Amino acid sequence: MTKLSVNVNKIATLRNSRGGDYPNVVKVASDIQDFGAEGITIHPRPDERHIRYQDAFDLKKIVTTEFNIEGNPIKQFVDMVLEIRPSQVTLVPDAIDAITSNAGWDTIKHQAFLKEMVAEFHLKGIRTSIFIDADLKLIEAAAKTGTDRIELYTEEFAKQYGLGNKNGIKPYFESAVLANEIGLGINAGHDLSLDNIQFFAQNIPNLLEVSIGHALITESLYLGLENVVNMYKNKLKACLPKVG
Repeated sequence: MTKLSVNVNKIATLRNSRGGDYPNVVKVASDIQDFGAEGITIHPRPDERHIRYQDAFDLKKIVTTEFNIEGNPIKQFVDMVLEIRPSQVTLVPDAIDAITSNAGWDTIKHQAFLKEMVAEFHLKGIRTSIFIDADLKLIEAAAKTGTDRIELYTEEFAKQYGLGNKNGIKPYFESAVLANEIGLGINAGHDLSLDNIQFFAQNIPNLLEVSIGHALITESLYLGLENVVNMYKNKLKACLPKVG
């Protein structure tokens, strides 16, 4: 079965908005594992606007499933990953000022650099994955870097699926078929949600892992909101003076 790795960046965003340590990222990640997720993903950025580099070290102590660290392999990021040695590092070419990841690697143009990075991580026994668009030529080039896996960038699929165009899955299916043929493991992520995840997973052969954060946390707010509102109401009712 495809593994679910939960990205906890949004938990860190909520914590940082108040300047304290609530919600505690480590506690939430631990709970998510207890709830059944098979992995924890983080994507620290240089400005630490959500996940901080220290979070990565703290999470290493409690992640008992798979620990996936995503990011642009600048020196600070590379040094951190080599020290922590997570289960997997996912290389993402996001700009420093990017709000979120918005493109996969050009594995033809950056093949030499990616090959160097993959080799460096392999020396420490870290599985590598390259964030990539559903483009057959780029996937073929990714295999030449020595990477273990690719992570299909699924924003366009999610957009097309939301518009009712199920044919938007076609380039992802074709990419998965090719990846399987040339020995690359397949991960996927970005804008996958409860609405589209089943259709996507059913149509991608040998999908190993999905990394989901924004949608999962947002959906959790809605699906758990009624329960929490009523818990507060029950607490307040318990404070009412007893009559008679």
